[in-house]
Amino acid sequence: MRYRWLGKTGLQVSEICFGTGSFGGRGTFIHTGNMNQADADRAVSMAIDVGVNFFNTAEAYSQGLAEQILGKALGSKRKEVIIISKVSYHPPVPVPGQNTAGMSRKHIVEACEASLKRLGTDYIDLYQVHGLDPGTAHEITMSALDDLVHQGKVRYIGCSNYAGWNLMKAMAISEKYGLEKYVTLEAMYSLLTRGLELELVPVCLDQGVAILAYSPLHAGLLSGKYHRDRPWPRDTRIATQEDAPAKWPFEKEKLFSIVDELSKIAQEHQGTVAQVALNWVLQRPGICAAIIGIRTSAQLEDNLGAVKFRLTNEEMSRLDKLSVPDRPYPYDIRLRQLSDRPSS
Repeated sequence: MRYRWLGKTGLQVSEICFGTGSFGGRGTFIHTGNMNQADADRAVSMAIDVGVNFFNTAEAYSQGLAEQILGKALGSKRKEVIIISKVSYHPPVPVPGQNTAGMSRKHIVEACEASLKRLGTDYIDLYQVHGLDPGTAHEITMSALDDLVHQGKVRYIGCSNYAGWNLMKAMAISEKYGLEKYVTLEAMYSLLTRGLELELVPVCLDQGVAILAYSPLHAGLLSGKYHRDRPWPRDTRIATQEDAPAKWPFEKEKLFSIVDELSKIAQEHQGTVAQVALNWVLQRPGICAAIIGIRTSAQLEDNLGAVKFRLTNEEMSRLDKLSVPDRPYPYDIRLRQLSDRPSS
């Protein structure tokens, strides 16, 4: 396993982060997976045995059951690993007046206490807000998270699913009031979703925020299971989840072209399509770790194999050209400036 610094925290984490969205299978997460305790125990043990020390969960995953399963699976090894959990910005079933979600001080404090109990631990290494709550002032959210750090219940804080201005505003508020700053951004990033590069990657590089890439295989579309000349699997998120096309959009021809190139590169490294796709993410600027989601031990073993090789600059360039997103104004200006610059 290879390790990287988690931003400026002083922590070293495995560049493969084990995501637990497939633990439990409650509610909408039935589409992600339904690993029970025994299956999770084996998978977590397998990951730790090869050096994974980074685990990602959330109160929203299977309505808290994923946290519970992860806590039991880690057992006595809890202090050997870095745990991420997240406070949700919306409840599974909204109930007016109950304040069971959002980034209010009330919910953040209560959610943290509940997560600690489910995980069976007295601290969370990295506590992230799962998304922006437009109904709560940034100052309230940041102050509540700062209190959790000073109380010892949380070691570091981060965010997820923020836009560039959201993140920069939060950083500015922390600077102004002397509050703990976000050290991580958990965001969707893959060969099929590169919008992160427009604003968030530059902000994170400027502010020293580590990027944790989720859905690096774009809900499995870059796993090697999807080809133009084969029937597509029927039991996947893409096939069973109603909002999958909106959450993981893609153009078929672009997908096929990328997968074809991934297959060629995989053969050159005696690897797999998924391993090459993960390598591309891990070798992009600002990325600290790729968060993998697995349903089986075989998928875990395959994903972990990504650390056995690295892509060459030429291979990265081939994939870059096939996957480059449209860059509307004003983002195209920077590209023109770079292309017009005389070579030395």
